[in-house]
Amino acid sequence: MSSRVRVLRKQNRLSLEALAAQVGVTKSYLSKVERGLSDPSISTALKLAHALNVDVGRLFSDEVEPELVTVVRAGERTPMAAGSGDGGPRYEGIATGLTGKQMVPFMMHPPTGSGDAPFKSHAGEEFLFVHEGTAELEFPERTVALGPGDSVYFNAALPHRCRSTGAGPAAILVVIHDDPAGPADRVPALP
Repeated sequence: MSSRVRVLRKQNRLSLEALAAQVGVTKSYLSKVERGLSDPSISTALKLAHALNVDVGRLFSDEVEPELVTVVRAGERTPMAAGSGDGGPRYEGIATGLTGKQMVPFMMHPPTGSGDAPFKSHAGEEFLFVHEGTAELEFPERTVALGPGDSVYFNAALPHRCRSTGAGPAAILVVIHDDPAGPADRVPALP
């Protein structure tokens, strides 16, 4: 139960102080519950479940929650429609069945010779990791050549586009994080 309370508290973006206040216990007592040094009474467990928006049975279950761990095998990726048959990039969704995630992971297979494709931008941050092949990630002010094992992390509000530079499409892991609390209109300059 201890680690489950901590994970659920963090998923609900509650501090120890905030959750303790909602439940009517001290911060130090809640910290002991989270560390497994103290077991809550049924009354306290019910209040914890209510504050964390879960059924009380979920606090005591030994099973790993499906939304806490999701494994997607290579053959189980979800083909995504965008660009799948028009010569554009091919996308494969990862963990598409998982709801409430703050990151959007997928595999991208950019085509070669897409230097005239429009630049795209969106809120949040983006991370690319080249699994195989070679590619170029282009920004208005700079082009970055990438090979197997290379990665790039950038503010996704900056216009960008990607193309494969080898004989065939590269395989690139892309993870997008959209921070709803962050400013959507801030576009930093690249060094």
